[in-house]
Amino acid sequence: MTETTPLRGRHRELAELDALVGRARAGHSGALVVSGEAGVGKTALLDHMVTRVTTDARVERIVASESEMELAYAGLQQLCGHMMSSAGRLPAPQREAIEAAFGLRQASAPSPFLVGLALLGLLTEAAGDRALLCVVDDAQWLDEASARAVAFAARRLDVEGIVIVLAMRTVDEVFAGLRQMVVEGVGHDDARELLRLSAPGGLDRRVRDQLIVEARGNPLALRELPRSLSPAEIAGGFALIGAMPLESRIEQSLVAQLEPLPESARLLLLLAAADPTGDPELLWRASAALGLGPEDFDAAKDADALVVGTRVGFRHPLVRSAVYRSASPQNRRRVHAALADVTSVDHDPDRRAWHRASATLHPDEQVAADLERSAVRARTRGGAAAAGAFLERAAELTPEPARRGQRLIAAAVAKHEAGAPAAALHLLDTARDHPLTALQQALVARLRARAGYALRRDSSGAQLLLAAAQGLEGLDPVLARDTYIEALSAAIYGGRLGDAEQVAAVSNAILEATAGEESDRARDLILRGQALLAAKGQEAALETLRRAQRAFLEQAPDSLELHWMWFASRAAQDLWDARGLRALADRQVELARAEGVVTVLPIALSLLMVAQTVDGELGAAEASCDEIDAIKDVTGHPLPQYGRFFLAAYRGQADEAERLAEQIRPDALARGEGYGLSAVNFGEAILYNGLGRFAEGVTSGRRELPYTHELSHAMRTLLELVEAATHTGERTLAEEAFEKLASVTRPVGTNWALAVLTMAEAQLRAGNEAQALYQNAIERFERERIPIMVGRCRLLYGEELSRQGRHDDAREQLRAAYEVLSGIGLNGFAERAARELRANGETLRVRAHGSAAQLTDQELNVARLAREGLTNRDIGARLFISARTAEYHLRKVFMKLGIRGRAELKAALAELDQAATIAKSPGEGPGFGTR
Repeated sequence: MTETTPLRGRHRELAELDALVGRARAGHSGALVVSGEAGVGKTALLDHMVTRVTTDARVERIVASESEMELAYAGLQQLCGHMMSSAGRLPAPQREAIEAAFGLRQASAPSPFLVGLALLGLLTEAAGDRALLCVVDDAQWLDEASARAVAFAARRLDVEGIVIVLAMRTVDEVFAGLRQMVVEGVGHDDARELLRLSAPGGLDRRVRDQLIVEARGNPLALRELPRSLSPAEIAGGFALIGAMPLESRIEQSLVAQLEPLPESARLLLLLAAADPTGDPELLWRASAALGLGPEDFDAAKDADALVVGTRVGFRHPLVRSAVYRSASPQNRRRVHAALADVTSVDHDPDRRAWHRASATLHPDEQVAADLERSAVRARTRGGAAAAGAFLERAAELTPEPARRGQRLIAAAVAKHEAGAPAAALHLLDTARDHPLTALQQALVARLRARAGYALRRDSSGAQLLLAAAQGLEGLDPVLARDTYIEALSAAIYGGRLGDAEQVAAVSNAILEATAGEESDRARDLILRGQALLAAKGQEAALETLRRAQRAFLEQAPDSLELHWMWFASRAAQDLWDARGLRALADRQVELARAEGVVTVLPIALSLLMVAQTVDGELGAAEASCDEIDAIKDVTGHPLPQYGRFFLAAYRGQADEAERLAEQIRPDALARGEGYGLSAVNFGEAILYNGLGRFAEGVTSGRRELPYTHELSHAMRTLLELVEAATHTGERTLAEEAFEKLASVTRPVGTNWALAVLTMAEAQLRAGNEAQALYQNAIERFERERIPIMVGRCRLLYGEELSRQGRHDDAREQLRAAYEVLSGIGLNGFAERAARELRANGETLRVRAHGSAAQLTDQELNVARLAREGLTNRDIGARLFISARTAEYHLRKVFMKLGIRGRAELKAALAELDQAATIAKSPGEGPGFGTR
């Protein structure tokens, strides 16, 4: 490293990058986000890292472009360009998803989730047996779809020998969870030395000191700003004006350095700045169309601005932005027109359309129509944001007012789907000045209501959605029903924080609109059933909700029915229908995965997690939570961490559950969602009952007492409140909770409902009466296959027998309770059973778990899937890791279990699941002995 290097003073950063590359050479992986202001030295650090690894590693490097932020997957396609030859080795769904994202095949919109997995697979295949370094400079300009896919893959790297380094000015929220390295300005001494090297002829002391202050240690500023000074300013110390932001001053300096170039050479630089692909062949053809020649390339290179090789680039990303921003609008249109003319309409129609639009000043229907066609293609690639950008520009260039209004509405829809409701509302404000049909006006009202609710989540949302639904009646009945159910969802989701009169108004409007209907269609039934439930109560809605459940399970759903199947799953919980809940949750997840509907999948998985918890499959429920988090990484879905919270509560993990409760409760209050408050109170009551902290259980459970008419979590909290109140001697409170529980379970009459009611009543009785009730409840829970309640009911029964002094009978129930509860991981309740066993004279022997207990959660998951016969590639796809990582974990499983291969795995794992859950319990094993 010479003294003229811009890396002067960067020893810490260089050491960190070298360590990262060293890990990749050793077969490990990692990701790093390098952030800092423009010119601070991020690109120089990347250059250094690349030169250090080119001899023994593969390098894929791109510079993201601001002009391509609206083109879905443009950045990812650029990154993967040389790796797509390996796509044939990916699992078919992943290969098809990434090919659809890149426009290489005609298909429906690809799942962003599958695209992220495909990227992980491509990186692994490209790495092969040596390290792979992927570098993205100016990553703040990545389009959103590409950014989420890269972040998804980066979070799942493990032992593939892959390093992903992203340089950006400020860390985008998409990359917030990755390892960070902030690059700051160099120290005063290094700044003085860099300034001396940049101006070897010497600077006036006052000029030097002012430049050091204004540059704030920014190496590019220290290098470029002196070049913009006149000899008089350098020598005489004339005052320097520093009112402009540093980035703007650097760009101004860069532009000033290029001013001596011939006009044709500056036009060539603008042409290169307007083409983010960096394709030399494209640049040659476009420059020829503008009458530019080799001498202009030579002049641009001699000015140390343009770098021409296998790709065309600039010596620094700021040079590109400085050239483009300083150009006149007329010259920008000239270069975009030239690029449009030489861009293939067959191979790259969307980039061609975008260039044509950038070259067009006045309305032009042909250009607008091309943009509209590009929007359709963008949508099929899953790029709602790109579709919105194409349609917005198409509307601007549309000469005919009615057609312009139609495109503005379409652009607003796309913006809303892309998660930009404010932008959607702005476009709708523009659209209302154009002639609209009655249907278009109704669609505008609907979208305005949806976007407003997404922004504010306030009580006006349900009212506006209801009005929009009523406006669509007679114009689009299918969309009207879909809007009605959105209005009902908005009204009831507020729960206690919402407006009861509004819930009634929406529900009654739906009942009036559907009066006299005999439809058997699933979404019609669930709409009417939920309206009946909200307006007239549980008993009036039971039959319609049951019919809706059957319809969702038996009919082939359309896209709307899939989107609202969660209402049916919620109804299954309100109807205490365990079998229906399992079937609906499984079906919705299966359909959402098959159709790639990632907006539905997180909700579907959260319901599956509920069903898995009811079934006592806490490991599977945690895997569902992992999948939800993976999808959130790639889509930005805002679903709160209810699943993690409930798992921590059931497992008796107080610190984790209380930490999550502290996150969920204020978030629910801020969004006006009473559902979140009910979830927290219900989960806390479970947690504290399991830990034997019954007074705290009463506090949490009592909060739900006024709201049990809302059913769902509030209704389920009643059983927890009965348990907590009976243990604290608050008999009156326990009886009040029991009576409310009876009012919502007796009308349903299912085994699950009656088992819950019987279990609650048993806690209020004594002697033989209590014994008979407990036995009845246990039998019903066993019939419904709900082990978490079997274990808890046996625990309560054992405690009752202990109070009666029937210690032998108590130990029998408590042993059975401990076996069930510890076996499924309800460790708080299991420890309660263990304490009661010890109090009844039984000693628990600590069990030696053996090597199986040493496996990590990830190793357990890999081992279970390998036991089922899945290949490493299939295991990777299921667990969202690479096939190589799956293989690595499997080798560790073999080593820890002392086996040689898959053939021995099934026998070796016979006790693995039980050992794993016991290893997480408070140190007790399932052995027993009486004193």
